Amino acid sequence: MKKLLPPVLFLIFVVLMAVLCWQQESPHAVPDGYSLLAVPFIAGGLALAFSGSWLFKKKRTNIMTFGQPDLLVTEGVFKWSRNPMYLGFVIALLAFAVLLGGAYSSFALALLFVVVTDRWYIAFEEKVMRDKFGTAYEAYCQKVRRWI
Repeated sequence: MKKLLPPVLFLIFVVLMAVLCWQQESPHAVPDGYSLLAVPFIAGGLALAFSGSWLFKKKRTNIMTFGQPDLLVTEGVFKWSRNPMYLGFVIALLAFAVLLGGAYSSFALALLFVVVTDRWYIAFEEKVMRDKFGTAYEAYCQKVRRWI
């Protein structure tokens, strides 16, 4: 699991949502015709996720989850969330669940993604950030929430 990067996990979950929705005939909570309202939220979630990665590239800092950080980024979208890329993926996954008709299995997978992201990726990254940046990172954590 350590080498499975978050964007790849996100794509796996999108595919799993679609497969489970179509194969299992899960009950759907979103009436026909309303599922397309999810499209702007998918776009917004992905834009949020990519804005964080673009800022990392602009700052020329490491974006790889399991690599060593070389810069504490606290500007842009990182002023409001310590994990805007993960937050964007979660928003997009919830919107994909709606786009797929609101199948209960899709929402369950979105929740599983949150748990895996929070307990595996974020926990790992926060430990590395604390080790690398110490009190500067602690001060940042006091000002900015983990998710929103």
